[in-house]
Amino acid sequence: MNNSDILRTIRYIFNFKDPEMVDMFKAGGLDLKREEVANFLKNEEEPFFKAIVDKDLAAFLNGFIIEKRGKKEGEVPTPEKTLNNNIIFRKLRIALNMKEDDILEILSSVGMHISPHELSAFFRKPSQAQYRACKDQILRNFLNGLKKKHRPTGTE
Repeated sequence: MNNSDILRTIRYIFNFKDPEMVDMFKAGGLDLKREEVANFLKNEEEPFFKAIVDKDLAAFLNGFIIEKRGKKEGEVPTPEKTLNNNIIFRKLRIALNMKEDDILEILSSVGMHISPHELSAFFRKPSQAQYRACKDQILRNFLNGLKKKHRPTGTE
């Protein structure tokens, strides 16, 4: 999955409007205009489309965590320069305050069954022997499960 797809999917699942998206970028430490955010959300074929880079998506996800969980004491976390599916998955888990059972239930709702051990491997440090890279299929199914849970009718 590319960053633009992830950003568009999160926006759709939670029905965020442009001002809310701008606010989340700002909360994550990135001050953007509405037009810049709108360009990130366009499809690749549309004029003025701009692909979102890892650091900008990380800032958005940090803002999403703040939006959903509230601001922690101290300074805003610095966005990662590079992202992978494991980091994105972890940030979504934190933002939505999900436990292992919640994630397994969401994955099961879209026909993906993994063990608790497989799931915990995605959230380990890469230096640990049990660490496992999260493939696009897992992240895509998780986002589809969130979509099914938060927008069951598929309406706008």
